[in-house]
Amino acid sequence: MMKTSRKLALVAATALAGAAFVAVLSPANDASSAVTDATRGPGQPALAVAVTTLSQLTIPTRIAASGNIQPWQEASIGAEANGLRLVEVKVNVGDRVRRGQLLARFAAETVEAELAQARAALAEAEVMLGEAAGNARRARLLAESGAMAAQQIEQQVSAERAAGARLEAARAVLATQSLRLAQTRIVAPDDGIVSLRAATVGAVASAGQELFRLIRGGRLEWRAEVAGRDLDLLRPGQRVTIALAGGQHIAGELRMLAPAIDLQTRNGMAYVDLAPHPAARAGMFARGEFDLGERAAETLPQSATLLREGFSYVMRVGDDSRVEQTRVSLGRRSGDRVEILQGIKAQDRVVAAGVAFLGDGDLVHVTSDTDNIDANKQASR
Repeated sequence: MMKTSRKLALVAATALAGAAFVAVLSPANDASSAVTDATRGPGQPALAVAVTTLSQLTIPTRIAASGNIQPWQEASIGAEANGLRLVEVKVNVGDRVRRGQLLARFAAETVEAELAQARAALAEAEVMLGEAAGNARRARLLAESGAMAAQQIEQQVSAERAAGARLEAARAVLATQSLRLAQTRIVAPDDGIVSLRAATVGAVASAGQELFRLIRGGRLEWRAEVAGRDLDLLRPGQRVTIALAGGQHIAGELRMLAPAIDLQTRNGMAYVDLAPHPAARAGMFARGEFDLGERAAETLPQSATLLREGFSYVMRVGDDSRVEQTRVSLGRRSGDRVEILQGIKAQDRVVAAGVAFLGDGDLVHVTSDTDNIDANKQASR
C-alpha cells in the first residue's frame, strides 16, 4: 500500500514539471510563429512562370478529307455477236492497252460463210435489177407507140422497183454480216488499263455479256467526302495532297465538286485528279488535304492553352501578378503554334507553359517573357 502511494506521488510530480516546461517554452514558439507569418506576408506566388503574348505567323490553310481512289472513267467491253465461241484472249488484268488493240477473238467461220452467202445474194439481186430495168425501159418506149397495153407497162415498171428493193435488202444483209464479222474481234475502245477480265477461251458468249473492263487512260481520281460547311472554300484547280496507307503521298488537283450534298452525312463529294503513281490503285482508301493558300494569324504556343470541360482557356496575367482563366477560341495549328481567333487582345500577357498547375486567381511570379527570349535568340543568330 505504501509503495502504491509513492508511485502515484511520483507521477503527479512528473506531470507538474512537464506542464511548467511547456509554459516556459510557449512564449518562444508563439514569437517564432509570428515572425514566420510576418516574413511570409499575406500571399505567396503559387508558381514561377514565363509569359508570352500573341504573335503573328503565316499559317497554311488546309481542309482535311477522306475518301476512296476510283477510276476516272471505266469502259465495259462486252460481246456484241451472239452464240460465238471465244478462240483467243490476248490480254490480262493489269495490261496497258492502246485504242484499237485486239483483246480477244471469236470463231469467225460461221459468220464468214453467211457473209459469202450475202455477197452472192447481192450479186443475184443486181442481175435481177438489171433485167427488170431493161424490161421497164423497153416498155416505156412501146408506150409511146401504143404497141403495149398500159397495164403491161405498169407491171414492168413495178417489177423494176421491186428488183431495186430486193437489191437494197441484199446490201443490208451484206452490211449486217460484215458487221458480225467485225464483232468477232474484240478491240479496246480507248487507251487504258485492263481492270477486269471475264473472257475465257472456249466459252460461248451471249450478246451483252461483259468480257473486259478498262480504266480509261489509266487515270485515277480521289473521291473525297468534304463537310458541307467547307465546300464554299473549294475551287476547281486547287492543289491537293493525298496520303496513302503506306506513308506515300500523291499530288492531285481538284477537278469538280458534286452539285448535291448527301442528306445522311451532310457531306459533299469532291473529285480530285491524281498524278500517275505506282502505289495508287483503284479501291484504296486515302486521306488528304486541300491547300487553300497561306494567311496571317495571331498565335500562341500550344503549351499556353488548356482544355477544361470541353472549352479552351489561357491563363492571363494581370498587373497584380494574379492569373485569370480566360476562355479563347482556337483555329489552325502549325507546328507548336495555335491560332487564337478570339478571347484575348494583342497586348495581353498569358502564361506560356504549366497552365494545368494554376487555378483562377493564383498569384504567380513572372520570370521571363518567352517572346523576348525568342527574339534575342534570333538576333544572336
